[in-house]
Amino acid sequence: MVTRRLRVLSKTTPLWPIAPTAEAVPGWNAPYTGIALIMNDMTAGPLSAANKNDVPAKGEYCRIGDMAKRYGVTLRALRFYEDKGLLNPLREGSTRLYTRRDQARLKLILLGRKVGFSLREVKQMIDLYDPQGPNTKQLKLTLEKSERQLVRLQKQRGLLDEAISELLGVMDTVRQQLGDRAPIAAVK
Repeated sequence: MVTRRLRVLSKTTPLWPIAPTAEAVPGWNAPYTGIALIMNDMTAGPLSAANKNDVPAKGEYCRIGDMAKRYGVTLRALRFYEDKGLLNPLREGSTRLYTRRDQARLKLILLGRKVGFSLREVKQMIDLYDPQGPNTKQLKLTLEKSERQLVRLQKQRGLLDEAISELLGVMDTVRQQLGDRAPIAAVK
């Protein structure tokens, strides 16, 4: 088995713009617990891990393949999110090293996409995070966008319910027509 050692970065190495905290991902294999927990962790205050200026421990890095498997996304998707400024992994040569912060951001990205937000909207909400402030602007924007998206989703659900009812009606009619023709087909 081949193991690779990572070079430990100095405390003065610039890391990334501050965003969701490391506490947003309590364990490597912990299931997603919802946006409320992540949003609470993002506003945890001055003691949160995102506000510290030190480098994560070596065991906290995750390579791109592991990240893709863990969250069910493709390598291409992770690179795309990086190109769009949604993720900012550390680099060790050409190797991307994702931290717990990147995992928290990816969970927010995936949740946002799941409920129908565009990547631009997700980025707007994540980028408003301020580790020193109350994040009122971020929370208000998230609530505003969420309320609008909920209205859209409810409208879509209404249209889907209508389409399902129509399809069930058509299926009942077809079954009835088949039932009427079955005895004739049996006679032949």
